[in-house]
Amino acid sequence: MAKQVFILVGTRKGAFILESDAARRSWEVRGPFCETWPTNHVVADPGTGTLYAGGGNEWFGPAVWKSTDFGRTWGHSSQGLAYEGGDVPVKSVWSLAAGPDGSLYAGVEPAGLFRSTDGGESWSHVEGLQKHPTRPEWNPGGAGLILHSLVLDPADEKKIWVGISAAGVFATEDGGASWETRNRGTRADFLPEGQNYPEFGQCVHCLVMAPGGGARLYQQNHCGMYRSDDGGRHWESIEEGLPSSFGFPAAVHPRDPNGLYLIPLNGDIKGRFMPEGKTAVWRTRDGGQSWQARREGLPQDGAYFNVLRQAMATDTMEPAGVYFGTNAGGLYASIDEGDTWDCVAPYLPTITSVETLVIER
Repeated sequence: MAKQVFILVGTRKGAFILESDAARRSWEVRGPFCETWPTNHVVADPGTGTLYAGGGNEWFGPAVWKSTDFGRTWGHSSQGLAYEGGDVPVKSVWSLAAGPDGSLYAGVEPAGLFRSTDGGESWSHVEGLQKHPTRPEWNPGGAGLILHSLVLDPADEKKIWVGISAAGVFATEDGGASWETRNRGTRADFLPEGQNYPEFGQCVHCLVMAPGGGARLYQQNHCGMYRSDDGGRHWESIEEGLPSSFGFPAAVHPRDPNGLYLIPLNGDIKGRFMPEGKTAVWRTRDGGQSWQARREGLPQDGAYFNVLRQAMATDTMEPAGVYFGTNAGGLYASIDEGDTWDCVAPYLPTITSVETLVIER
């Protein structure tokens, strides 16, 4: 048996799949899939290899697409992706995650969480999050009121963290029945002076869990970059050494809890593109105490593009691969943990998400 590596790409015009052997030198591009629906997130269940794609909009409605043959055929379902009473319609699916117990979770707009126990065929609302006492005061971020980050504890199916723009980080330890805010130490610079560290209302951009079974989380926020070593109960700023405190995606090293990749932008109100038009992926190997810019092979002249919040990922190979996609449609890959880069698909539609799957077959 030989290893195969897949890059799963969500775009504004459907899902794409790139496939390579273990060398990762040449990539076959397939797609678009999902009938070119707006696709916010494409993931794989690592246990079964089943692919899921979540998306939709106000015109199409929400849906989760499913493929059990690595993208050759797809079906989709929206059964149950609706709030009780139907007075507030679900516009789209923004994030997906496969749980250790076989459950599948979907984060939606307006912000809420749904669970499927039958492989995405039907969905039920995880009502506890919407019943949090802060819910009437949640406000949308620039992309709307969206639940865009879903972090599941691989060792405990009852522990879930979510990131909501612009409400902050929330966590449950009882499978979603009850939730608590996890925002202590994260700033909200857009609030009046003296109110910059509220219990909730922070604009989290991306939330990821470090490997190793600990309680370490990383967060790229609208107002800074943070690390937590206690499951999000307290956050510490790690943005010193970065060119900006503003960015969207974050991706962890698959084996090293101190390894993290970021793509800072030039700021919130300055255009939200690569600083000075020069592309760089910033890497830390010490949990954010120091940062290094990795540029070799990346555009260094006129790169006025953005990388969206779910559009960067790593694979589980040795050495690890790192991948990111831009809102200009370019997909970039590094097979040496970020030291050097190649553009492996230059002309895709606007890229909304990048994930990976490594299998043997």
